[in-house]
Formats: sequence, structure tokens, C-alpha cells
Amino acid sequence: MKTDLPRWDMSVVYPGLDSPEFERDLRSFVRALDELEGLFDEAQIERAETPLNPDLAAGVLERVLPPFNALNDQAWTLSAYVYAFVTVDSRDEYAQARLSELERQMVRLSKLNTRLTAWAGSQEVDALIERSDAARQHAYWLRRARVAAEHMMSPVEESLAADMSLTGSSAWSKFYGNLTSQIQATVELRGERQTLTMSMLRNLAYDPDREVRRAGYEAELQAWEQHAMPIASALNAIKGETNLLTRKRGWDSPLHAALFRSAIDEATLNAMLDAAYESFPDFRRYLHAKARLLGIERCAWYDIFAPVGKAPRAWAYDEAAQFIIEQFATYSQKMSDFARRAFEEHWIDAPPQPGKRDGAFCMRLRRDESRILTNYKPAFGGMSTLAHELGHAYHNLCLAERTYLQRQTPMTLAETASIFCETIIRQAALRDADREEQIAILEASLQGACQVVVDITSRFLFEKAVFEQRAARELSVRELCEIMRDAQRQTYGDGLDENALHPYMWAAKPHYYGSAFYNYPYMFGLLFGLGLYAQYLDAPDRFRARYDDLLSRTGMADAPTLAAEFGFDLRTPAFWRGAFDAIRQDIDRFEALAQGG
Repeated sequence: MKTDLPRWDMSVVYPGLDSPEFERDLRSFVRALDELEGLFDEAQIERAETPLNPDLAAGVLERVLPPFNALNDQAWTLSAYVYAFVTVDSRDEYAQARLSELERQMVRLSKLNTRLTAWAGSQEVDALIERSDAARQHAYWLRRARVAAEHMMSPVEESLAADMSLTGSSAWSKFYGNLTSQIQATVELRGERQTLTMSMLRNLAYDPDREVRRAGYEAELQAWEQHAMPIASALNAIKGETNLLTRKRGWDSPLHAALFRSAIDEATLNAMLDAAYESFPDFRRYLHAKARLLGIERCAWYDIFAPVGKAPRAWAYDEAAQFIIEQFATYSQKMSDFARRAFEEHWIDAPPQPGKRDGAFCMRLRRDESRILTNYKPAFGGMSTLAHELGHAYHNLCLAERTYLQRQTPMTLAETASIFCETIIRQAALRDADREEQIAILEASLQGACQVVVDITSRFLFEKAVFEQRAARELSVRELCEIMRDAQRQTYGDGLDENALHPYMWAAKPHYYGSAFYNYPYMFGLLFGLGLYAQYLDAPDRFRARYDDLLSRTGMADAPTLAAEFGFDLRTPAFWRGAFDAIRQDIDRFEALAQGG
């Protein structure tokens, strides 16, 4: 494997965005989209005031479902291919133009999706499932379509909303992504003035030197402040549109609509949040122990990601790749071979660079093939993130044989495989670690858990408050910062210095500018993944026999149903408390190590 950080290889799909092969498939996609629109018109795929005879409806469904699934698969690959260029360099004007061109076609496809959902939801779903094999294979989608159809505007309004999204929320979201990926700030580091991109600036939070972290934090806040007005405009526009459409579609709130998308109910969310609030004192214990290791009275915001211990092991990218391959093999050869394939076929874009999106993600490309973006740091956290995203790719592998509609995995279940793979790597690294390495590994793990539980709750509280207040009027930059500070005080408590919080975290987190409540599913995913890992340890062979099947069905049943197959009752705090117990054990161990035990 190469010792320098690799870039992902998209040439196996098309030679380039301007290649004849890409143009050919794009034209083919548009023609197929025209044909599918014609088929939908001919078959009268719209919300029906009176359901069709179930036998007739079964015939219609079996006629339209195959081309609909096939066209969405084609759209997915085209979109992922174009997005791969934009996400690593938002300054690529040609790629941005191609993305804009493709987005217009995606709106047409989105309208067909809405029409099909409205039609299916207005049929006699149970009778349809009895009569049609295609319906039985898509029974879960059909039953969800019945609920979704009840929360749709008129066909004309839904079509108009889809068209206007291009100049509304989608445009604001794209604006946010382009603007923030190009923000630069000047910071003085060790006597030298440097101009850094935002992703590079935020990476200073991992520096062992507290003055470097502080300088990066202060420069970051100053940069967000300078760009806060247009970012606040984007947030107000997106949340305002969501409130409007939520109300027009008959949902009680954006949260209730999000719960439906997440395939959980309010009882499940409340049980999880109750257990999370009970865990906050334990996370504050962790933050106090970290402060002791850092030799400070209390952690500031810029200390959250600080490394602890003496010279924690640096994990070079190729070393991390080999470790992941070897440790995945302790679970199964299939998982190990899959990881090796991902590295050898260059699925991963690893180096930070100007114009590249911050953070990490995995996206399905085609069939069983994915692409992973990361801004790799040579530390355990960088390796852990890599294993996490490979878990998403493994999930995509298990979903590969399902149809497009069967693959619609909610965010709550989308984190299942990633948390599981991340846990394999953490436990393996801990086994052979000395005291200092244990501190570093546990710290990286608890740092992540603290983000996914404590910080996620703060983001949830912030977004909930913003939606409620945005219903009355737009919110100013000052108000957004106040809401964010209040949410951080409620969750971090005395674990952090309240005079050194991050009031602009609403500007730093891209999730606010996409789907509503893109936050609590991460906590769900962490705890559900930890619960599954505990089951694996109890009965490895029995678990392996069921795990891949579970991953392949995450778009074919809701979260409580799938969890029940593993003996979990998600609507009671007991399950969530049990998952938190594993985190508490790590906190106890970390606290003892911090005290020299």
C-alpha cells in the first residue's frame, strides 16, 4: 500500500465528467426518465380518491416498480459520481455546473417518487400485498407509503415544492457547503502567521499544544463571526421552509416528521433521551479526568479533542489499513476481504486539502461498491473514523442485492455496521496497549461517545428550539448563538468552562443545512451498535449467522421490529441504560488510569 494518502478512484465508472461515456449514460438516464414519466401518466400513478380493484392495482404495481427501481439505481450512480468531484473540490466550476444540471433531472425523479408513494398509499395495501409478489417484496415500503400519503399536499403543491426546492432549501444548502468549504482564516502558530482552510483550522483542535488549540479556536470563532450573516440567512431559510412544508403536510412538528423518517416512535426517542440525561454526570466525570491529564482545572471547548497521555501512538495510513484488515478478520474473513478490497481498489479519498469538505462520510456508488471521504489524521481517531466509514461500506455490501426501495435505510439503523466495526478496532487496539496507549485509545473512544451523546443532545435541543422560534420569525446571529450556548450549558454542565464554549457550532455543523434533526439518529446508532456488539460477544457464531441478514433488511422493517429479533425493547429505558453501561465501564477505566491506577 502507498505510504502517501490516497485519493479515490472514480475512473472505473467513467474516464471523466466530460467523457463521452458519461455523456452517453446521462442522455440514457434522461431518456429513461422521459419514458418513466410517460408510463406513470399512462398508468395514472397519482393519489387515487378511490382505490383500484386490488387485482388491477397489483398489475399496475408490477408494471411500474421494476423500471422505477432500475432508474433510481442509475440516478444514484450518476449523482455519486458527480458529487465525488464537488465534495473534494468545491471550487471545481465544471463539476458544480454538471451537478446543477443533474439536480434538475433529480427533481423530476423526486416527483415520480412522490407520485408513486401517493398512489401506493391510496390503494388497499393489505389486499395488494396478498395478490402481488412484487408487493410482498416491498410490503414495508407499501405500509410506510400509506402513512406518507396521509402527509402529502395536493399533487400540484408537491410538484411545486419540488421545483422550488432548487431555488429554496437545496440552493441554500449548496450555498452553505460552497461558502464554508472556501472559508480561510489567518492564525499565528508558534510565531508564524498561516492562512488555513476551515477544515485545517478545525484540525488544530487535535494539537497537543494548548496554545495552538486556543489560537485555532479563537481564529475559528472569528472566521465564523465574519461569515455568520449569510450562514444565518441560509439556516433561517431552510428551517423556515421545513416548518412551512411540515405544517402543510399535516405533521404536528418537524420532529414528528423526522421520527417517521427515522423509523422510530416518540416513546423510543424519549426512552433513549432519558437514559442519555442520566449519563451526563458520567461524561462530566470523563471530562474532569481529561482535565487532570491535561494539567488544567477545567476543559475549555478547545480541549475537547486534545490528545492526552505521553506521545500517543501515531497511526500512519498504511499501518491503520493493515490493522483494520487484520482485525476485521477476527470477526469474519468476509469483512476482512471486503476491507482489503476497499483499500486496494482505491475507494478512499484521505488527504485534507483546500476546497475539500470537512469530516468524513461513505456513499454507495454502484452495486456493492462505495466511496469513502475522510480527512485522515495519523492517530487512533483517524483509524477509528476509517473503520467507521468502512462499516457503512460493509452495510452497503449487505444491501447490494436489494432493490432501491428495499435499501431505504433510516438514519437510526444506518449507523449499525459503522459502530460495530469501530468497536472491533477499539477493542483490538486496547488489548495490546500499555497504560499510555490505553489512555489515548479510551480517550479517543470516549471523546467520540461524548460527542454522540452529550454534544448530539445539545444539537438536538438547539434545533428543536430553532424550529419552535423560527415559526414566529427569523432569528438573528446573536439569538442563534445564545440558543447554542444555552444548549451546551444544559448538556456539558460543569464538564466544560462555560466561558469557553462554541456559540457558532450552528455554523460549523453541516447537518443543520440538510435534513431536519440529523442528530439523534447518531446516538441511536452508537447505542444500538454497542448493544449488538455485546450480543456478539455472548454468542459469536449465533450472532454471525444473523448479522448480515439484519443489515440487508434495514430498509425492510422498522427499528423496534429488527431490534426485537435480538431481544431488545427499544421503548424502555432499560435497553438504553444497558448500552450506556459499556460506556460507563470505559469511563471508570479511563478515570482510574488518569489517577495513575
